[in-house]
Amino acid sequence: MAKPFPLHPKHPERICWGCDKYCAADALACGNGAGRTQHPIENEGEDWHLAWGIEPDADRPNHAKC
Repeated sequence: MAKPFPLHPKHPERICWGCDKYCAADALACGNGAGRTQHPIENEGEDWHLAWGIEPDADRPNHAKC
């Protein structure tokens, strides 16, 4: 099962969002040689999940519904 994906993380720039490991930006564990994958909020803005059709989880409103 995948980890819950946060809709509004406090510091999205500190984490790589490219896989379920959510590594620190300065310690990427996937080893693919690529840079950090940005969280959609960094590119799309605060309401990014609405444009993508993603609904918040009723039990955890700060995370996407799985």
